[in-house]
Amino acid sequence: MRHASWAALTLALGALPVTAVAADQPSNPTRAGDTVSEIVVTARRLNAARAQIQPQIGASVYTVTAQAIQTMPGGDNAQLSQVVLQSPGVAQDSFGQLHVRGEHNGLQFRLDGVILPEGLSVFSQALNPRLAQQVQLITGALPAQYGLRTAGIIDITSKSGLTNGGDISIYGGSHGEIEPSIEYGGSSGSLSYFGSASYLGDDLGIESPDGRSTPLHDHTNQYQAFGYVQDILDPDDRVSLILGASNETFQIPNQEGLTPSLVFGPGLGEPLMVNGQTTYPSADLDENQTEITYYAVATWQHTVDRLTTQVSLFGRYSSLRFTPDPLGDLLFNGIAQYAFKDDIAGGVQAEGVYNLTDAHTLRAGFIGEVDDASSRTSSLVIALDPTTGSQISDQPETIIDNSAKMSVTASVYVQDEWKLRSNLTLNYGLRFDQYDGYRDENQLSPRVNAVWLPWSGTTIHAGYARYFSPPPFELVGAESVTKFANTTAASEGQDTTPYSERANYFDVGASQKVAAGLTVGIDSYYKIVKDLIDEGQFGAPIILTPFNYARGLQYGVEFEGSYNRGPWSAYANFAWSVAKGEDIISSQFNFTAAELAYIAGHYIFLDHDQTYTSSAGLSYLWGGTRIGGDLIYGSGLRSTGADGLPNGDHLPGYVQVNFSLSHRFDSGPVGPIEIRADLINGFDEVYQIRNGTGVGVGAPQYGPRRGVFVGLTKDF
Repeated sequence: MRHASWAALTLALGALPVTAVAADQPSNPTRAGDTVSEIVVTARRLNAARAQIQPQIGASVYTVTAQAIQTMPGGDNAQLSQVVLQSPGVAQDSFGQLHVRGEHNGLQFRLDGVILPEGLSVFSQALNPRLAQQVQLITGALPAQYGLRTAGIIDITSKSGLTNGGDISIYGGSHGEIEPSIEYGGSSGSLSYFGSASYLGDDLGIESPDGRSTPLHDHTNQYQAFGYVQDILDPDDRVSLILGASNETFQIPNQEGLTPSLVFGPGLGEPLMVNGQTTYPSADLDENQTEITYYAVATWQHTVDRLTTQVSLFGRYSSLRFTPDPLGDLLFNGIAQYAFKDDIAGGVQAEGVYNLTDAHTLRAGFIGEVDDASSRTSSLVIALDPTTGSQISDQPETIIDNSAKMSVTASVYVQDEWKLRSNLTLNYGLRFDQYDGYRDENQLSPRVNAVWLPWSGTTIHAGYARYFSPPPFELVGAESVTKFANTTAASEGQDTTPYSERANYFDVGASQKVAAGLTVGIDSYYKIVKDLIDEGQFGAPIILTPFNYARGLQYGVEFEGSYNRGPWSAYANFAWSVAKGEDIISSQFNFTAAELAYIAGHYIFLDHDQTYTSSAGLSYLWGGTRIGGDLIYGSGLRSTGADGLPNGDHLPGYVQVNFSLSHRFDSGPVGPIEIRADLINGFDEVYQIRNGTGVGVGAPQYGPRRGVFVGLTKDF
């Protein structure tokens, strides 16, 4: 792992040394080996040129290589969220969600620098560490090429398949987990390719709601596939195609021993009755969710002299289907809702970089995207008398609520990297975003970053960014609140469409190379927000709904250190953060009148605020054997305490420690082959991620209990 606040600066300041290597290649190769070598060098030169299009000057960048992923407990069998969780300032939440620097979501995923449109997913993760040559988390005051989702950019450089070979793997253990996978890459002339496929079956599909090691009704089946093909047309041009698919089903886990508690009527003294029943065993609830994603990215890159351009077409289809327990959900929640959402998104991303002079490098780009989303719900509810509030009947009635909507987003930017001195660089630019969806909004956003290298081994950066972030279009609720009036699903609040978030973001940090292999750093940030976007899970369908606070503040400090020398590799991160909001001004129908009244006049902690967050890892390689481990620490997400103040309390802190042992046999009758054993939550720490209270918080969730896993990987 490597952290840098100026990751692309060396590319900008240097002369791309791979170009010199390319010049040493034979101009008329006569041997196959020469041809392959020339193709490899050309690919590296094009990769370096592509990196210049999107520099991270002044941003905070945390890089995890494929080799570093393999040293983690679980290796590339782990979820992508577990890889990113080891970065500074990243807190875990239920459903595999991550919070970067106090943001609820706000993550943008990119493949080889190309935006992957947002999808409808709560539990599923469409991207897998197996496809990654490296994973970067980019945060802070971002340069102008990054926008709309700015909490963090997760940029995955895909494996390219420049060398022939692959592997087949089987992994599994506790909770009935079984995960076979296969990957293969190769090249033929100027064409290279890589592909992977995997299946995961697990009885711990979602976090346990009651602390059990293997919860009730919590099985998941997850199928994933990824393909990459690249053709180098000539020394200056290449085209590539990325295809991916994910199909994942989840049972919603149950708690044992709960009983329905809804009451209606005068004095709220009549228990809800459905089809003559007032009770239902919570252990027998049968709720299920299916999440599907397909994506594609086609790219053409052209590099000549001082100019590099890249044009990409991208598309994504995603859908989410929730199937309730008709009787159980009605008795426990007052509504049993069949919900299906899907979203088709596509667009173009065209960017370029031009080295105007030795002192000025110009960059510009255009990103356009169209989303077509639909929502279909069929809700079973019980009708209530509008005067007395008593049940009119115990027979459910069905409310159909369907909708469809299209949005268009267009963004343009221009920026100049100005090399003021040999050790001082200023990157400044403008970005304009136009969003036409449930609202029509736009913003012109200035960006400026400075990077200073005062002496050898020291880097200091400071930056300012104006941000514009529309609400997640595919998640905006389209329910007609009035349809549910005088039913068991009636709401106390009104329905106001979410607004785009607007913010001023400041970031200052420094990194220092202390000794050979040892680097330490500090980074601080302060964000002033108007119409802060948060998300919550309201009701039984596990679908997140965005809403706005009128005002918000987010600030904090991060410390990090890494050491890589010889057989040793280690890192440690610690972060302090605060995230607050005041006055909920959209999607009010999801909240009680008491909550809305209090928050209207008080700043409260956001439900995902965690004051202290830390991660660390250590590994040692001896011969073909690697031993290591990592840990995560959290001081606890917010909850509502006994005093009733929204998000006024927090859950207890916790430490989860994981261990890993692997050995690689490069020779022998079955070599090359690798075996590994992983111990997750080795000390069996029992801790809650959520306790079911707080603004927009659903059911309780616990972290994973101790688990033992083994794997076998055979190269071919």
